[in-house]
Amino acid sequence: MKYLIVGLGNKGSEYENTRHNIGFKVAEKIAETLEVSFNTANFGWMAEGKYKGRKVFVLKPDTYMNLSGNAVRYWMQKENIPLENVLVVTDDLALPFGTLRMKGKGSDAGHNGLKNINEVLQTQNYTRLRFGISADFSAGRQVDYVLGTWNEEETEKLTERIETFSKASLSFVFAGLNNTMSAFNGK
Repeated sequence: MKYLIVGLGNKGSEYENTRHNIGFKVAEKIAETLEVSFNTANFGWMAEGKYKGRKVFVLKPDTYMNLSGNAVRYWMQKENIPLENVLVVTDDLALPFGTLRMKGKGSDAGHNGLKNINEVLQTQNYTRLRFGISADFSAGRQVDYVLGTWNEEETEKLTERIETFSKASLSFVFAGLNNTMSAFNGK
């Protein structure tokens, strides 16, 4: 069985430690856990490994957030990965910092990366793992906040939260969506 885990983010050093790039950070932790490295590939950086007998492709798209769907579609088609084996890891303003929420389908909730994936795949029925970044910004400052770096309190907790999200992602691969949601949602 093959799985595709996509960590959403933006390429470039100016985005590396921003809230919007948490998908990249989780993808990097998954690759570290699988003891594999990212290599330059079509539409991004790809790490390939095995987890409990299952082939896992971990993708960090280089298309910028708003065009992530092209990378997802390409790798699904290239590796013949069914939609039910795709997991997209992304940031979420509607959740308190560090909150984990996995869902098997849903709207884009205003997230441009998810919006593009929905448009390109022509469905909302794929699993997404949302990392809460909270909405601690004043009116009109959303872009600055999302593309801003973590504050000191968040930074202290970030390593542990990324580890938990990595575990949830790999649980999805081995235990499936429902078991993973039961074990990790809200944690």
